[in-house]
Amino acid sequence: MCGNTEKMKMDLTVPLSTEKEAEIVYRTLSVDKEPKRGGVTRNICLEGSHLNVHFEAAEAKMMRVSVNNFFDHFNLVVQTMEQFGPPKT
Repeated sequence: MCGNTEKMKMDLTVPLSTEKEAEIVYRTLSVDKEPKRGGVTRNICLEGSHLNVHFEAAEAKMMRVSVNNFFDHFNLVVQTMEQFGPPKT
């Protein structure tokens, strides 16, 4: 890689239907941290009904794995909420 040591960065904004749904997804996904050995950092913050996710990684492969894992877990949480109905306020 020609000696480039700068990390790759990716920012995602994921809109949800309501602030309550966004809070449930945030609380569920923010518990799991990225493994240290992977060299990826992930920060999730909540702004209204939007999740903002920031990833940093040294390698493209690890970035891809981390983003895919995030969306796998995200989909699982959303499907679970759909199965049990909308959250009570």
